[in-house]
Amino acid sequence: MSLPALSGWFPRGRGGGRRAGDPARTGSPAEAPTQAPTQAPAEVAAWAGAGPPAARTAPGAAAAGWETARLTGQDRSAALGGAARWEPLGMSAVTPVLDLRGVHKSFGPVTVLHDVDFVAYPGEVTALVGDNGAGKTTLVKCIAGIVRRDRGEYLFEGRPVRVDSPREATSLGIEVVHQDLALCENLDIVQNLFLGRERRRGMVLDEAEMEEVAADILAGLSVRMTGSVRQPVWALSGGQRQTVAIARAVLGDSKVVILDEPSSALGVAQTRQVLELVRRLADRGLAVVLISHNMNDVFAVSDRIAALYLGRMVAQVRTADVTHTQVVELITAGRSATLEQPDGRPGAPLGADVPSAAAEPPA
Repeated sequence: MSLPALSGWFPRGRGGGRRAGDPARTGSPAEAPTQAPTQAPAEVAAWAGAGPPAARTAPGAAAAGWETARLTGQDRSAALGGAARWEPLGMSAVTPVLDLRGVHKSFGPVTVLHDVDFVAYPGEVTALVGDNGAGKTTLVKCIAGIVRRDRGEYLFEGRPVRVDSPREATSLGIEVVHQDLALCENLDIVQNLFLGRERRRGMVLDEAEMEEVAADILAGLSVRMTGSVRQPVWALSGGQRQTVAIARAVLGDSKVVILDEPSSALGVAQTRQVLELVRRLADRGLAVVLISHNMNDVFAVSDRIAALYLGRMVAQVRTADVTHTQVVELITAGRSATLEQPDGRPGAPLGADVPSAAAEPPA
């Protein structure tokens, strides 16, 4: 098989693609269909399980096209000064649920986002990482319609859309779980889940139906709750509150769930519970965007990592193809000495114009 020319960057000593038969990614070559799927295969949900992403196995049809990798969006990324991005050959035929292209945002004289590209695929956890002031919050606000972008394309399930308000984002199936959770502690679990979207029977609230749906959604997410769904939120632990906030996000017809630092201020056991829930969301076919400063959490559950540095997307890579050290270098310096371009030169991805920290104040 002749391999396509690779015009992006890759970890030193490792190819960006994997050949058929690699036990870390694919089954036998006979299992791979001759044509790449045009939508996310059901088996993509099987990327679950404990352990790092490299230890997971993509069964059956989900292994289609994992023989090599190719770089997409090179011409556009180079023209915009953004980072070239890797996509597995099989997954490149899958339409991303969320696809932002050349997003630019300024507040007065301060440019916060510089022509940022960002994608999120169904059935995958994409970790959005970056130092404080890198532009993560602004990017999420642009996705959620809280902040209007100055320019750039916004595609949802392959269709150009206009998202200028949170209501428009919610109508598409985009939900954000903010770091402060936005729960009402004086209300119980059911009331928090249905706050603003209560179900009625005639002129009165249908309490029985809401209680039943709340119990079902928590059970479907394998959330372990001690006590009744009618207990007030103030009586819950930090991990339980986080799961309630996540359950509220997937209560409707959600397709993209964005989690902002879901494990912050949680203990070890509670963090593990939340990370398991994050993985289960992807198993259900949702595109999950995880914002986190904790590299252990990122490598435990994510399939892809998108690194922002001073408002620029400096890399979007598969988690299995980078190390903790390389990601930390991308976060702190915008480039990694151990990541190289095809011509052998070390540094940032091809086409990425990475500024120095002194050249521009953080957003």
